Amino acid sequence: MTNPTNPTDEPRGIAGHGAFFQPTNLSPEEAERATDWVRKRVDRRTVDLGERMDDVREHMWELEKEGEIIVHRVTDAHEPRMVKTLFGWDKKIPTTRLWHHKSCGQCGNIPGYPTSLLWTMNGLGMAPGRDYLDETDQTSCTAWNYHGSGIGNVESLAAVFLRNFHQAYVSGKRLGHDAGYFFPLVHCGTSFGNYKEIRKYLIESAELRERVKKILAKLGRLVDGKIVIPEEVVHYSEWVHVMRKDIAAKLQKYDVSKMRVVVHMACHYSKMVHEDAIYDPEVLGGNRAATATGIAMALGAQVIDYSTWYDCCGFGFRHIISEREFTRSFTIDRKIKIAQVEAKADVMLTNDTGCVTTMDKNQWIGKAHEQQYSMPIMADIQFAALACGADPLKIVQLQWHASPCEDVVEKMGISWAESKKRFEEYLEQVKAGKIEYLYDPKLAMSMVA
Repeated sequence: MTNPTNPTDEPRGIAGHGAFFQPTNLSPEEAERATDWVRKRVDRRTVDLGERMDDVREHMWELEKEGEIIVHRVTDAHEPRMVKTLFGWDKKIPTTRLWHHKSCGQCGNIPGYPTSLLWTMNGLGMAPGRDYLDETDQTSCTAWNYHGSGIGNVESLAAVFLRNFHQAYVSGKRLGHDAGYFFPLVHCGTSFGNYKEIRKYLIESAELRERVKKILAKLGRLVDGKIVIPEEVVHYSEWVHVMRKDIAAKLQKYDVSKMRVVVHMACHYSKMVHEDAIYDPEVLGGNRAATATGIAMALGAQVIDYSTWYDCCGFGFRHIISEREFTRSFTIDRKIKIAQVEAKADVMLTNDTGCVTTMDKNQWIGKAHEQQYSMPIMADIQFAALACGADPLKIVQLQWHASPCEDVVEKMGISWAESKKRFEEYLEQVKAGKIEYLYDPKLAMSMVA
């Protein structure tokens, strides 16, 4: 008789992971040896970088010369700042004329994440429609679906990538700008890592390019019959990093020198296509990925090291879907507990949607196991915005967070009670139809009905 939940009677793996995932049945000693590598120092000094690997951008220029693709360039008009990546390569980070590629997870779970970024840009005098554009004509990257469930394929990911980045390329036309005026700034670490992988596949595979061209042609998303590929794939935290001194000098309002800060570096930033991550000699001697840490240092916070800094937050895509208790245990045991016990941190900063969500939303599980560890979790740009005077509830929206953020706000010299009072008054104004915008809603609508 067949199992109604598994009619094929095929062998199951661990908690829905498939037959290829099987228990290892390791002894405690074997398990210790198998995982001991995570306790070793992992940074640029200790990693064998090996022989020089190919820079995919070199092949990208060749394809453009051959008439295969159009490269969306970072021009002088984007006022780029140069940074060094893991292998010492140069990377251009545009500082203006940016097209915001939003994050489904941020907008749905951590809305103060993108609003903190827009608030900071406004504070630096960047004008919507001229210096940046945040429009609705974009889609999710669909990478969580691909990595988390196995549904989807590289062709579909490539089509979404090219469709979104084509929109970035042409988005300025409706405002009277030339094509390429706005350059994409990717908010989500998952999207960032996915797009870097997909760009590499597209450049290396003529077959993938041809298959995806047919899809893009049907969507009207080719330029002169060619696909558009960006010169750089740029993450928002890279913009924050190159602007960190400007943010501190021009906007900082509160002294954070007494704040003990730990940083969790998102895997999708530093481990996926790792050769593209920023390693800045001014930050930790250039030995670890610099984003998030750089802005905390620029603001004057105490950045404290801890032994499991290299570990994943526990999200792991498929873990969060089918092995949620593993995710929750990992984030408590390997991240929150260690940062609290070793570093005695006031707050943990990170630079990815999934990391903030996982470590912020799952701390309650510790109570079920008598592990009373809790720690405020926020994005680097949320911490920066707070230090620069952004309202904790109206802009940074810490009321959406599950981890306790009141003490961090108070330690910065901001009254949580007064912030709450102001926010309640603001809500009454919203109910009365008096709505205040960070951004002109008309600029967001890219399609005319």
